[in-house]
Order: sequence, then structure tokens, then C-alpha cells
Amino acid sequence: MTRLFKSVLASFALALISACAHQPIVVDRGDVAMLAQEIQSLGPEVDPEEAQRAASIAYVYSAQLAQEYDITDPPLVHNAKVNSGIKERGLCYQWAEDIEARLKQENFQTLTIHRAIAEPRNAFVVDHSTALISKRGDSLKDGIVLDPWRDAGDLHWALTREDTRYDWQPRLQVLEDRRRRRDAKR
Repeated sequence: MTRLFKSVLASFALALISACAHQPIVVDRGDVAMLAQEIQSLGPEVDPEEAQRAASIAYVYSAQLAQEYDITDPPLVHNAKVNSGIKERGLCYQWAEDIEARLKQENFQTLTIHRAIAEPRNAFVVDHSTALISKRGDSLKDGIVLDPWRDAGDLHWALTREDTRYDWQPRLQVLEDRRRRRDAKR
């Protein structure tokens, strides 16, 4: 019985260790093609090559960041590890900052990259940051949310108006509103 118990315990430990091992995110060409099509559908002015390049970068770079940030947990658990110093990066604003910077390197002529923040809707939720892409000249409300944080590096995207989980606002506007509220309390 002791031998059986040890064998079961060893098997359980091995399964637990394997389950915790980091599995790299696989970028699916079909997912990239769907995002490229959605970016292209933002308007006839959008260059199809730019739409394809932006979609590919959004997926591939999100997967790369997941490896660089050593994402092994759901987002909120990873946040706790970053905030406690166990992990170096991987908070939502860092994902947004990094993907925005990478996409801006492309100098798109028909697309614009935005940063947005969704303020918490209640006291139990924190704000959330992301990057968005729109047709040049359009606001972020007319664009597409590019959120790799939400699914731990597996890119989540949606039309901004259809992403009802968050109320996305321009980052600089949110930061200015916060500054005004802080100053008003003084």
C-alpha cells in the first residue's frame, strides 16, 4: 500500500509540475487573417498590406511578450507577482506600452495606434490599459482593441464599441481627469 501511495503521489507531483510548465503561445494564421480582415474593414482607405502587417505584429509580438514576461499564470495572479517583485513585467499598462511602441515602429500611413484606459466600474476592480488601432483620422472609439493582457498573452481583440467589458477612454484624457480630481481634493 505504501508503494502504491508513493507511486500515486509521484504521478500527481509530475502532473502538477507539467501543468505549471510554461506553454508557448502558438500564433494561428487564421486568427491573424481574421484580425487583418477586421482592420481592413475599418475603411477603404486602409492599406491591405498595412492591415496584414499590423495583425501579424499584434499576434506575434503578444506571444513574444508572453515569453519575455514569463507568463505562467492568469493575468491577476501574474499582476500580484509583478507587484510583489517576483516577476519584473507584465502589468496591463506594460503590455499596452510595449505593443503600442512596437506597432508605432511601423510608421503606418493608413492606420493610427492609440492608448486607452478603462477606469474601474466599482471599488473591487482596478483600471485597465490597452492599445487600439484605427483608420488614420478616426478616434479609438472607431477602432479595434488589441489586448494581450486579458488572456495572458493570447491576443484578445474586438471592435472598441463591442468590447462592453470595458469603457475605453483616451489615456491622456483619463490621466488629465485624474490629475484634476486629485488637485480638487487638495
